[in-house]
Amino acid sequence: MIKVMIVEDDPMVAEFNKCYLELVEGFTLQALVHSADEAFSVLDQTEIDLIMLDIFMPGMNGLDFLINLRQQGKSADVIVISAACDNNHIKKALQFGAVDYIIKPFQFERLNSALLGYKGLVGLMEQDVLNQVELDQCILYKEQSVAAKLPKGVDRNTLNVIWEKIQELGQSPFSTEEIANQIGVSRVSMRKYLEFLKQIGSLKLELIYGTVGRPIYKYRCIHTMNNFIHRYL
Repeated sequence: MIKVMIVEDDPMVAEFNKCYLELVEGFTLQALVHSADEAFSVLDQTEIDLIMLDIFMPGMNGLDFLINLRQQGKSADVIVISAACDNNHIKKALQFGAVDYIIKPFQFERLNSALLGYKGLVGLMEQDVLNQVELDQCILYKEQSVAAKLPKGVDRNTLNVIWEKIQELGQSPFSTEEIANQIGVSRVSMRKYLEFLKQIGSLKLELIYGTVGRPIYKYRCIHTMNNFIHRYL
């Protein structure tokens, strides 16, 4: 298992990152901290393979943390997850060894790709002799064939049936009740599947205004040819 530490000062974002991490097979969260000082304390006591690092934090910011990390000779890899999108921050993060840079806000698909790519690279580095094709696939983050972990209560076969029905609907909006009736499952169960599909970026939730009555929320497929969903099927 790849041991991960999340360094994020916003408690809500930290929790989102934690939940996203738990969806990806092969990673385990060792620590969740809210400052650079806390992170260095953890590193002094615990073996960490990968750090998910924010830049804008009170006290020492993420870039200074990354610089200090390298100056101390610590080998933990870093994926930066930050709202900083200017070339100065990005260039410095990459110069000091960040293996990836994800700009907030982001979809789960982007983080999942980064983690799967990193896991592939870790596995490749365990080999004595490296193959160029395999190395290119990991470094360039090509499509991974690894089946992603589903959250508790989401069944792969049921998800496949629901996704096929959604593809039939194309770009037409639908409510939880409407598709639950078509599939033959309860609204409570269906809501869990639809929220998962929304979380990974396959669906979006819209407020639909009718001619009479209150507006209602309906889901809409973002892209019926979204290949990312097939990692879960």
